[in-house]
Amino acid sequence: MLEQIRNTHPLVYSRFSAMEDGERHLQAILSIDRYWDDLMHPLPGVIRDASRLSPGTRISDSYDIVYAGGTLGMLHAAVMARQYGRKVLVIDRGEPGRTTRDWNISRSELHRLAETGVFTTAELESTIVRSYRTGWVEFYMPDGRQKRLYIDDVLDCAVDADLLLGLARQKVLEVEGSMVLGQTSFVCCYRFADHLVVQARDRDGTPLFFRAQVLADAMGILSPVAMQLNGGRPQTHVCPTVGTIASGFENVDFEVGEILASTEPAETSPGRGRQFIWEGFPAKGSEYITYLFFYDKVDSLNDKSLLSLFETYFRKLPDYKKPGPDFTIHRPVYGIIPAWFHDGVGCTRVVSDDRIVMIGDSASLSSPLTFCGFGSMVRNLGRVTAGLERAIQENRLGRKDLGEISAYEPNVASMANLMKYMCYDPDTDQPNFVNELMNEVMIVLDELPPRYRQAMFRDEMKIEELVTVMLKVAWRYPRVLKATLDKLGVSGSAGFLKNLAGWAMAPSKQHS
Repeated sequence: MLEQIRNTHPLVYSRFSAMEDGERHLQAILSIDRYWDDLMHPLPGVIRDASRLSPGTRISDSYDIVYAGGTLGMLHAAVMARQYGRKVLVIDRGEPGRTTRDWNISRSELHRLAETGVFTTAELESTIVRSYRTGWVEFYMPDGRQKRLYIDDVLDCAVDADLLLGLARQKVLEVEGSMVLGQTSFVCCYRFADHLVVQARDRDGTPLFFRAQVLADAMGILSPVAMQLNGGRPQTHVCPTVGTIASGFENVDFEVGEILASTEPAETSPGRGRQFIWEGFPAKGSEYITYLFFYDKVDSLNDKSLLSLFETYFRKLPDYKKPGPDFTIHRPVYGIIPAWFHDGVGCTRVVSDDRIVMIGDSASLSSPLTFCGFGSMVRNLGRVTAGLERAIQENRLGRKDLGEISAYEPNVASMANLMKYMCYDPDTDQPNFVNELMNEVMIVLDELPPRYRQAMFRDEMKIEELVTVMLKVAWRYPRVLKATLDKLGVSGSAGFLKNLAGWAMAPSKQHS
C-alpha cells in the first residue's frame, strides 16, 4: 500500500515507511477517506424491515444494547453495564478501545466521569500523562500585532485515550454476559416490533446475528446509519485533522499548550482556499502532539482527504515546530471532526430512530471548535446514560423519545455557528480574513474577565456572554457584519437567530 503513494505523496511515504505500523495507519487513513466517496454514493439502507431477515437465521445471543463502534461507545457501554447492570455487546471493525486521535481536557472536566459511579478519581488521574501551566490562542497577522490570548484551566491535561478506554473495556467485561468483539463490522439491522436483530461479520467474513433492545450507533463519521437517517448528508461542515505524536522537536515548551495557532494567511488556488490552523500539546515524557486542520463546508471544492492533508502537514511542519536531528514519530493521529448546522430552535439533525440511538461523532452534536466528541461525551455521559436507562425501563424506545436524550446542547448548537467564520471562502474573503477576525475576538476576550475565555473554549458560555463578545467584536471590527451575510447568508443568519432563541428558551441546567 505504501509503495502506491511513493510518487504521489512522497513525504507521507517517507515518514510512514519509517514507522513500525505505517502500513496499518495508511490503510486506516484511506478507510476514513472513504467518507468522501460515501457522500457521493451512499450505501443501500442498513436499517431494514424484519421481513427481510431470512427465516431460520441463527441468533448468537441476546443483549440489552449492542454498540456498533468501540471508541466513545466504550465509555457509554461501561456506564450502562456497570452502573445499570445492562447486558451489552460492543463490536468494532478494528480494535475496540483504541483511538486514532488523542484527547485533551481540563482536570475538573475529566473528573466528571467519576459522577457516573463507574470510574474512580484515582483511575481518572492515572490516565493524565501531563498537565500544562497554561495555554494560548494566537492568529497570524502580517504586521506582528497578533494578540496571544492566554487561557488557564482549558484543555490543559493530556489524557492517554487508550488507557482510559481500556479501563472502560475492563468494566464492560466485568459484567456477566457482556462482550467486546474486535475485527467485527456492523452490516445492518432488522427491526421488529419489540426488538432488533443486528447483523455483523467477523474478520473472516462470517455473518453474525445478535438480538438487542437498542442499537447504539457509535461508528463515527463513517456511520452508515447516520448516512441513511440524514438523507445521505450526515454533516454540513467538517474539520479534517492530521498530526503526529513525536519527540525531538527543537525549542518546545512542555509547560504550555498551544490551543489554536495559525502561522500564515489562507492557502488559495482558483476557486479554492483553506485556512490552516495548528495545535500543539505536550504529552508524556519527551513526546509532543502537533495537529494541522482546517474548517470547511462539506460541499466545497477543497481537497479534504486526510492523505493529502498529511502531505501538507509534513511540508509545513517546520514552519510551526522545527524537527531536530533526533526527531522521531511515535504514531500518527488523524480523523474528520464532524459538525452540523441546526436551522431551528432545537436539534434539527436526526440522531435517533425507533430502537436506535447515535452517540459520539455519529450524532455530530459536539462543537467542532475545541471540545469535539470526547469533551461532549464527558459532559453529557451521566445525563444520556440515565436517560437511556429510563427509556429501556419504561419501554419508551421510539425515535422521539430517544432523540430527547441525545447529547444536543443549545449553547453548543449556537457556538458551532462561529465555525462558519473560520471556513475560508475564496469568493468573499481576503486571504487573511479568518486571522484578522479571530485576532479581534482574542483582543475582545483579553479585555473581558477570564471567565469569558474559559467559557468559550469549554463550550460553557451563557447566552448573555456570547452576545457581549459579539457586540464588542462588531464594534471593533465592523467588517464582521458584512462577513456575517457572506458566511451565513439570509437563511443562515435566520438560522443563527433561531439557535439563539432556542438557547434562550432552554432550561438553564442545559446551558449553565
